[in-house]
Amino acid sequence: MQHGLVLIDKPQDWTSFDVVAKMRGILGTKKVGHGGTLDPLATGLLVLGANQGTKLLQFLLGQDKAYTATVRLGQSTLSDDSQSEALETKDASGVTADQIDKVISSLTGPLDQIPSSVSAKKIDGVRAYDLVRQGKEVDLKPKSIAIREFTRTSQPRHHDGLVDFDISVKCSSGTYIRALARDMGQALEVGGHLIELRRTEVASFLIGDATAITEEPRWVSLADAASKLFPSFEISGDQERDLRHGKKIELESAEPEIALIREQQLIALATKTGSQYKSIAVFQEEQ
Repeated sequence: MQHGLVLIDKPQDWTSFDVVAKMRGILGTKKVGHGGTLDPLATGLLVLGANQGTKLLQFLLGQDKAYTATVRLGQSTLSDDSQSEALETKDASGVTADQIDKVISSLTGPLDQIPSSVSAKKIDGVRAYDLVRQGKEVDLKPKSIAIREFTRTSQPRHHDGLVDFDISVKCSSGTYIRALARDMGQALEVGGHLIELRRTEVASFLIGDATAITEEPRWVSLADAASKLFPSFEISGDQERDLRHGKKIELESAEPEIALIREQQLIALATKTGSQYKSIAVFQEEQ
């Protein structure tokens, strides 16, 4: 039985659960999960954990992510992307590259972002998109996010009173790229939505290392995956035994959380308590 992560380049119109279901059959195990949902519209990097690799997925949830996308100015939509009908259309033919760049600059850094109304956010236990489909108004609270990098990567393309252009974004977890498109359109007073979205990075994992759903998947071992998420340290046999018995170990390190490895096998993830480390996840010996 194999354990670890598998990086998949998700096709458009597949849900993240569609990919998980497909990969359960390909990987030959029911124990498969993903480390962060992608909308059906989006393509790109979906990090899957299989067997003991599922223990690592929780540590991906708060990590930074990177995307490329295409924004359309001149139309606002219910879902802030091209998956729903246009609510309003305005002439955006006068919007210039300089105006776009100024808005991009204003949306870079720490922000309070209101999520898209058609999102998986819950209001009184009900998902926002279910309330919208029922014709109800949703009032989502702003969420603190951080836009680390935000760049326009193409010249604006004008057509039929609309303007399309490409962007690259590196951001904190919880950021809605389609909400960025919406907010750009609002700032420019013409409306806006997303027409393409591709995730290129999750933490230190890159789209270039992913395989298509139709290709033979490549495994990232538990040790290699953990070393991409945490500083890693080699431990002794005695230290491994202590960790497996729930004991703390002494280790010269100032890192708050670390991956502990012995003979290329991931033994545990550990957190610092005083001068010692205690395990937060222990991994069984791989067969």
